[in-house]
Amino acid sequence: MAQFIKIYEENPNSKMIRKVVDVLKKGGLIIYPTDTVYGLGCDITNTKALERIARIKGVKLEKANFSFICEDLSNLSDYVKQIDSSTFKILKRALPGPYTFILPGAKSLPVVFKKKKTVGIRVPNNNIALEIVKELGNPIVSTSIRDEDTILEYTTDPELILEKWENLVDLVIDGGYGDNEASTVIDFSEGDPIIVREGKGSLDIL
Repeated sequence: MAQFIKIYEENPNSKMIRKVVDVLKKGGLIIYPTDTVYGLGCDITNTKALERIARIKGVKLEKANFSFICEDLSNLSDYVKQIDSSTFKILKRALPGPYTFILPGAKSLPVVFKKKKTVGIRVPNNNIALEIVKELGNPIVSTSIRDEDTILEYTTDPELILEKWENLVDLVIDGGYGDNEASTVIDFSEGDPIIVREGKGSLDIL
């Protein structure tokens, strides 16, 4: 049964953030708010936790398209091959924000992602998500939590999320109502930007 904790986005309680990070460091799965929809995440360095997420999503881990949630762009070279300055300028302009950027993966990726040619990078404009990653000291691997409802693709109410996920994850954060529009996904892996999905983020950044 998952823990359910309230954290306020305007001023995340550091004790609560440490509690979340403790769960992640022990290989736990969390559901947490972003600047778009709620996400399911785990510590990027924990293979067992990554395998759990892949099982929940019904995909093979090495083929899964998860995003890496980063605190900022400072450690980008750990996960991404060198990108040109014009691409970097767009990333700087857009982040933190509701975007996922698909970039060429670096050789230094964690073992389970070694075969991946590309990675999705997110720096959400949400203090709770950013404080978690900052306290953890490395990215969390994340995927959106979808709903079976045909009208509402994403559940926005944390209590309903808990109801559905309490036996699958270790902790659910109530960070207030989430959005029901996912991030805009832009692929820079081949050089010129390709819009993969138009979501919450405006395309004016390009």
